[in-house]
Amino acid sequence: CFKLYSNREEKGGGVAPHQKSPTHIFFYLSAGGIAGGIEICITFPTEYVKTQLQLDERANPPKYRGVVDCVRQTVKGHGVKGLYRGLSSLLYGSIPKSAVRFGVFEILSNRAKDESGRLDSTSGLLCGLGAGVMEAVLVVCPMETVKVKFIHDQTSGNPKYRGFFHGVREIVRSQGLRGTYQGLTATVLKQGSNQAIRFFVMTSLRNWYKGDNPNKALNPLVTGLFGAIAGAASVFGNTPLDVIKTRMQGLDAHKYKSTLDCALKILRNEGLAAFYKGTVPRLGRVCLDVAIVFIIYEEVVKGLNKVWKTE
Repeated sequence: CFKLYSNREEKGGGVAPHQKSPTHIFFYLSAGGIAGGIEICITFPTEYVKTQLQLDERANPPKYRGVVDCVRQTVKGHGVKGLYRGLSSLLYGSIPKSAVRFGVFEILSNRAKDESGRLDSTSGLLCGLGAGVMEAVLVVCPMETVKVKFIHDQTSGNPKYRGFFHGVREIVRSQGLRGTYQGLTATVLKQGSNQAIRFFVMTSLRNWYKGDNPNKALNPLVTGLFGAIAGAASVFGNTPLDVIKTRMQGLDAHKYKSTLDCALKILRNEGLAAFYKGTVPRLGRVCLDVAIVFIIYEEVVKGLNKVWKTE
């Protein structure tokens, strides 16, 4: 899949049809990064609430009675800015995460398209899977581990992390680099399935909408609607993995021997419903998230195309 630039036309030394130059790949990395940064600034409060509810284990007993109560208590105790605690860690990771996601997807899907430039649904699923695994290993796992530790730290009586760099330094100092890669297996499973589902749905809907004309343009509203549907599908498809990943990356991660052990303990102690804890705030966040990021990505690509010639 990565022999991207080897197929050259015999005459003229040009790039073969449907191949992209190195500049084109950097173009999509840039577009993905810009889209990811804007999107996370808009949707972070719902991510914060989702994580709080997932960390609010029954054994404690529960601190929050639901989404509204979680927001109310957070604003009462920390002000509106409390809903943005941990934003820095997620923002620093969101930009490279989206860059890797869209960049890798473009590399893989470019090789999978047919002669007319059409990507079929199965190829979209596999390309999405590859993009999800890469973003999990390179960006998401360390980023999410720090984010969850920040948010979990706020629930303690004496918070010890004063900011992103201080938190990272403390985690590495006390736990080594392994401390930023807790829950790697769960994260790879979650991100891989996430992007596989999303790109499968997006590819299927785009192919249905375009019909026999692969060059038919999608307006932003259609792109947003398709993105929201893809986001909802991914939520219902892998929320259990998201719950396990969150527990494996929290401050109480030492209670679990492995991803499987974490899943079994949740099932035994809290029941099957616990695997869908935080689904409502996650559904709202993810639908908005995916819709926004696809709209922004497409618009950023259009804008960059005017000043950055890639063909």
